[in-house]
Amino acid sequence: MVLRFAMEKGINSPTDLVPIGLNPTRRQLAEYSRRHRGETIFAQAWSAAFVQDKFGAATTHWRKLEDRVRRGVGNPCPLLLIGLPASLVTFGEPDAVVETLIDEGKPSAA
Repeated sequence: MVLRFAMEKGINSPTDLVPIGLNPTRRQLAEYSRRHRGETIFAQAWSAAFVQDKFGAATTHWRKLEDRVRRGVGNPCPLLLIGLPASLVTFGEPDAVVETLIDEGKPSAA
């Protein structure tokens, strides 16, 4: 999804990140450059690095968060955990397509 976003927004260099509200650090720029070598387009290099930074195996990742909660980390603080399925992310599809995706994501009545 991040690569699709990058392609649709025309992210072809670090300067293209500024209009979408991102100001990469030197470490991030070095990582984009490292990944961008060879035949990889910048959007692929950036999206791979972005996903690894933001959604890697940290507590923001659902599986890791579930593990922490089961171990009791955070007690006695009440927690509200919300996970959004990928089917809820849209890219301007028509309403009928979005409704179908939402219906597909609902649990069955079995």
